[in-house]
Amino acid sequence: MSKPEHYISNDNNLCNEALAPVPLNKRTWGWFEVSNIWANDIQSLFGYTLVASLFITYGVSGWTAFSALLVSGMFVMYLVNISGKPGVEHGIPFPVFARASMGVHGAKLPAILRAVVAVFWYGVQTYFASTALTLLINTIIGGSSTTEILGLTPVGWISFLLVWAFQIYIFNRGMNWVSKFLNIAGPFVYIVMIGLLIILWQKSEGQLLHAAGTLFAQKDATLSSEFNGFIAIVGTMIAYFSAVMINFSDFSRYAKSESAMLKGNLVGLPANMILFSALALLITAGGAVVYGENLTNPTDIVAQTDSAILSIIAAITFFAATVGINLVANFIPAVNGIANLAPQKISFCKAGMITSMFALVIGGLWVNLISEIGISGFVNTLGATLAPLYGIIITDYYLIKRQKLNIDDLYSDDSNGAYAYKNGWNDKGVIAFALAALFSIATVWLDSLSFLSGYAWVIGAILGAIIYKVLSLKKSEPVIELV
Repeated sequence: MSKPEHYISNDNNLCNEALAPVPLNKRTWGWFEVSNIWANDIQSLFGYTLVASLFITYGVSGWTAFSALLVSGMFVMYLVNISGKPGVEHGIPFPVFARASMGVHGAKLPAILRAVVAVFWYGVQTYFASTALTLLINTIIGGSSTTEILGLTPVGWISFLLVWAFQIYIFNRGMNWVSKFLNIAGPFVYIVMIGLLIILWQKSEGQLLHAAGTLFAQKDATLSSEFNGFIAIVGTMIAYFSAVMINFSDFSRYAKSESAMLKGNLVGLPANMILFSALALLITAGGAVVYGENLTNPTDIVAQTDSAILSIIAAITFFAATVGINLVANFIPAVNGIANLAPQKISFCKAGMITSMFALVIGGLWVNLISEIGISGFVNTLGATLAPLYGIIITDYYLIKRQKLNIDDLYSDDSNGAYAYKNGWNDKGVIAFALAALFSIATVWLDSLSFLSGYAWVIGAILGAIIYKVLSLKKSEPVIELV
């Protein structure tokens, strides 16, 4: 059965080109494009370091670590499948999807919370992407200046501004260009990882597999330590992917079909995670044999190889991978969230420039100022509040609305609209969010709750879902007539 086509005029007060439903003829992403969303999310510098350290930090056997990675990948896949389905069905982005549960104006709350977190990390990741370009330039010119201006060398500033401008260029060309960039960056990372593994294999003189076996096995492991490590790894990986879970409809809206999304998520999450983790394990083992230490940062291993060609290729790869995750996890949700604040005043391009200008300040001053003043705690607090919002929005769509949406009313500020509620705000959603958010915020600031680790996100989402469902039982929801 073909999907219904919805046309919403951009003259509508709640619509612009960033928020309008994607037309059927522009929903062109197949499973490969969807899978590369996750490939770029995982295959970043931070993603590599995180995965490589799992085999060392948690003191579990390799089989336990791989099992935990597989379970977490499957769990995250399930959560994004259900949050992404409305995007596939109706072509709507996250801020519009949130209007069904929070109200046409109340949806500004989850959208702007997600946008603020995204803007901050977009600026930070822009800086980290520029470090790869700095490495590339210094490798080519054969040296680096020690003079610093606000924490960055002249080459560092040039690199930062080039990355900043490059990201604007990519996004301004449209989502098809974003997709093409992700499709190149994802597979290219594997090519470089395999090349690095071959070099380490040759230098290890056949000892690489033995070293990998040493990392893979834990002689002192007990059933208790294996179980605790398994739980910790699963929680860590859930926390790592949590930001993209809530707004996955921002991407699924471009998918050809639900089956393309499901297959893409299957390949991009559990399958890709296992392959990437296996390569990270072997490379880390090779680094331990050749250089005598467990190096979990790939840039450290590349630096040790003394290969100018590999350094250049690796720098390009790290740059592409970091820009890729920045576009996926930060730029797109930031633009959509900002555009949703005032759709008729903030266009797609204007929201992109607002995001970029904040990134220019945050990224440029990251080393010298922002990283030193503890602002990350504030941003992490906002990020934690996204958990109950996920629970509320998903519960509303599947259990309250029964997967039925009136698309026209999602873009209507008429007081009689299905999602007008009270002045455009759903009191039940706001109350459920406020109560569940207390727990989520507490997990950031109270040391007594630190043991929850990544599970704080899951618990926060469950609390939001339960509270919202209980509040919704007091009065039946109106029947939604599909238009």
